[in-house]
Amino acid sequence: MRVRPVWPALPQILHLALLEKEGQHLFFSSPREPLPLLAPLRGDGKRPRTDAGQLPRGPGGCRLPTGTAPRPRSRPGPAVRPGSGVGALRATHPEAASGPGSGGGGAFFRVRQLRDGGCAAACMLLCVGNFFGSTSETEWAEYRTGAKKAPIPTYVLGANDQETVSYFPEVSGCELAENITYLGRRGLYSGTSGLQIAYLSGTESQDEPAPAYSFSAKDVAELKTSLLSTPNFKGVDILLTSPWPRDVGTFANSAGEIDTKKCGSKLVSDLAASLKPRYHFAALEKAYYERLPYRNHRVLQETPQHVSRFIALADVGNTSKKKYLYAFSIVPMSLMDPAELVKQPQDVTENPYRKSRKEAQKTKAPLYAEEEPACQFFFDLSKHQGKKRPSDEKERGNSQPKQAKKPPQPTGPCWFCLASPEVEKHLVVSIGTHCYLALAKGGLLPDHVLILPIGHYQSVVDLSSEVVEEVTKYKSALKEFFRSKGKRYVLFERNYRSQHLQLQVIPVPLDHCTSEDIKESFIAQAQEQQIELLEIPEHSDITQVAQPGTPYFYVELDTGEKLFHRIRGRFPLHFGRWVPPPSPVPRPPPAAYPRPRGAR
Repeated sequence: MRVRPVWPALPQILHLALLEKEGQHLFFSSPREPLPLLAPLRGDGKRPRTDAGQLPRGPGGCRLPTGTAPRPRSRPGPAVRPGSGVGALRATHPEAASGPGSGGGGAFFRVRQLRDGGCAAACMLLCVGNFFGSTSETEWAEYRTGAKKAPIPTYVLGANDQETVSYFPEVSGCELAENITYLGRRGLYSGTSGLQIAYLSGTESQDEPAPAYSFSAKDVAELKTSLLSTPNFKGVDILLTSPWPRDVGTFANSAGEIDTKKCGSKLVSDLAASLKPRYHFAALEKAYYERLPYRNHRVLQETPQHVSRFIALADVGNTSKKKYLYAFSIVPMSLMDPAELVKQPQDVTENPYRKSRKEAQKTKAPLYAEEEPACQFFFDLSKHQGKKRPSDEKERGNSQPKQAKKPPQPTGPCWFCLASPEVEKHLVVSIGTHCYLALAKGGLLPDHVLILPIGHYQSVVDLSSEVVEEVTKYKSALKEFFRSKGKRYVLFERNYRSQHLQLQVIPVPLDHCTSEDIKESFIAQAQEQQIELLEIPEHSDITQVAQPGTPYFYVELDTGEKLFHRIRGRFPLHFGRWVPPPSPVPRPPPAAYPRPRGAR
């Protein structure tokens, strides 16, 4: 018999299933490992109640359904094959089970298949996207009146358009039908085991107040404030939004046909960057996309934190068979070992939102700052308090456009500022707009060159964006040139007892050594000198691990691998030149090295 889905057009599901054995263990069907419950089911098969014997309350005070008690099983259910889009949630308590989804007949039918097949005794759905889709009033009435019932506790986000606003009668959240609960406009849902799920309903709006199906900058700010003010806040386990975050694809694997620089919400990006969810689920782009995990801290500058994963789900029952059902294992952050929580996977990338947040902070203050002076959390730049008195010319409208910041001027003679009379211009090979290339005086090998800024900058981390861009072009051109000559290059910088940036670029024949040989040579020499040489993670750069003014030594290979040492005391000035190139490349003796000009 063909089973017709009740709501065929309802999209985006994440399903987390709990498997229970004899009221004492949770099972994940593949592999079949038991996990002990912190609070097993009571002898009568019911879940423990909260204080005063009341059922847990959700956003707005509505009581949340707890679902059907799991049936005791003598053995775990059949294994779920990889790639099937379904699975089980490892949790410490059945009521902690959670997962985004956008309910409906197609979704409920799939869940019933799992449960009836013995794969899940209890499960929970959390839904992102348009929950109602093209649902007819007659079909929905059957659920609202109790003629039909959702097979599992289902939690949904609110409307994304005007047409479906009427389905959500209370802004703060309520029970829509048996086993179907609207979470609310924004807030935090906490399970009894400690699993925390932050949610934001609707789409982004620039209007204030925002329509009933949208959120504004004020909504996001209030949600952030309520959570970030929590003592020892580290992040949330799950974040649910309908829109994608803007720029989520930065530093990451391709999102296919979705342009992450143009689609999505900037406010959602800001929310994700602040709340640091371990999992962030979204929808609305009708595509499945699982981004590489990204870190929530600055390498070597901040204490390591957990990584975040973003997953977008496609429409339920889509003809392209894109993934709309996602399953995963999760233990609440509050119950995890701190060392295990902050482990970094091999494919972790930089945070995609950090740059956009900096730009947003520079451009304007939040709109809500002026509206509620009694709850002022951000400085109102529209007022003159704390600002310099504007000049008479500016008040008359004669202000001049702000000019680009000039590089700092040297305090004395500089051997490397191109305009300085001390520069030996016969060594200059190429001059660009912001940088120039010169042969090294006393080079280690033939074609040993320096990349130098024309203006006076002390290190790479001090460079403006225009200079960084041109340095990158010079490195790319040198890599191509050396490869045409059968060579590879190694680049290093010593920001210690020097006043002008010098990027030393040394070519090494390809047939004499590999990049790994060069890397091992630097590490071996560092160990000999008792220098801690750390590897900068992939997708990171020197500006993310060192602040301006920080002394450091930096190595970059043509493969993109990078090594870094933060100098805290004495440091050998010729360390980079001491590193012996792998045999048979000759190396001048240390006594032959001239003292670097510009060293103090």
